[in-house]
Amino acid sequence: MTHETITGYSGADQPSPGIYDMCIRCGLCLPSCPTYLETMTETSGPRGRISLIKAVGESRLDVLSDGFVEQMWQCLDCRACEAACPSGVRYGQLVETARSQIERARASREPARRDARPVLRRLFGGTNLLRNLARLLRFAQRTRLIALAGLFGAARAAKLAPSIPSEFFVARGQRIEAPQPQGLGFLHAGCIMPLAFPQVHEATLRMLRRAGLSVTVPVEQGCCGAIAVHAGDIDFARRLARRNIAAFERSGADVYVVNAAGCGSALKEYGDLFAGDDDWADRAARFAQRVRDITEVLDAMELGAPVRALDATVTYQEACHLVHAQRVAAAPRRLLARVPGLRLVEMDESAVCCGSAGIYNLTQPEMAERLQRRKIAAIRRTGAAIVATANPGCAMQLSAGLREARYRATVKHVVELLDDAFNA
Repeated sequence: MTHETITGYSGADQPSPGIYDMCIRCGLCLPSCPTYLETMTETSGPRGRISLIKAVGESRLDVLSDGFVEQMWQCLDCRACEAACPSGVRYGQLVETARSQIERARASREPARRDARPVLRRLFGGTNLLRNLARLLRFAQRTRLIALAGLFGAARAAKLAPSIPSEFFVARGQRIEAPQPQGLGFLHAGCIMPLAFPQVHEATLRMLRRAGLSVTVPVEQGCCGAIAVHAGDIDFARRLARRNIAAFERSGADVYVVNAAGCGSALKEYGDLFAGDDDWADRAARFAQRVRDITEVLDAMELGAPVRALDATVTYQEACHLVHAQRVAAAPRRLLARVPGLRLVEMDESAVCCGSAGIYNLTQPEMAERLQRRKIAAIRRTGAAIVATANPGCAMQLSAGLREARYRATVKHVVELLDDAFNA
């Protein structure tokens, strides 16, 4: 690589020297990093990647060098290193802005390269296209055409695809009143959950009503922007975020409730997303303070006693962006412990990523499958019949892995198990 190509970062959304210079290279992050655990290679861990990010920032390495690009995209952005870091390094800001810089450099230096961002903007900019694709997928599954996906190079996507139900979640625009309301919750509908897991939204509504919250599901809301941030399209993420902030403000709701861990993490970080924006910084910060995962909400409210027992052994897979980014670990376990008959067995490495990580299992299929196999092996050792989790991506990844391993266990959201226990 010639000296002329070696440049630092440019424009907006740069990795902050104030963050990467905080790394003291102690290595305490390494045992928590899924890719490091699989490769045992320094550059595949947070410490090595921070060194690469710093090298580009100091113009010692080109932003489009093969090693830098490979490592920024091999990272799952699971935030496990953040939870382990004694210096408080905000690693997520570094890798997400580094990806943004890569995409910007590619657009300027490689104009002929196919850009995936327009596709993502079409998919997640509204709900109609995703809904139509879900209908097509359901038709393919019912007619067994999904089996032909491998012939067209889409075998990985076909294996991961959830079984699309006949009915989608259709409560957008509605307000569901609690019998004796103690407040109003705004339910984040999201992109994938209404199409692939409508039963999770239905269970969420019922549990919130039991907890004394009326619920509104405004049509003006949309995608949280997490996929866009992970893909390096931060400007598009801001566009999506403005829509959600404005919808929440208009709703008059007291709390913004999320049942997808990845969405919750993105929504809680809107304050960071708009830092320095005079028009939106305060609004985004106020919004982020009102975002809560469904397990946080239910754990903090009076639910009464469950009316049904669940005679089953359950293990809990921690969604990365719930336990590491949001630091919510105890609430889901306390809620599961309330279910009579439920035997919670902790799995090894419950907080190690399963390999889903948004669209990671499509962009990095080899590493995603390695982590999936690692996770399924941990589940099998528990002997559990049910795997509880709190994120749709995890649910799809785990279900696909269990099917491939021929291990008879079902994957349920924590709120589904609670709903069953409280359903008279």
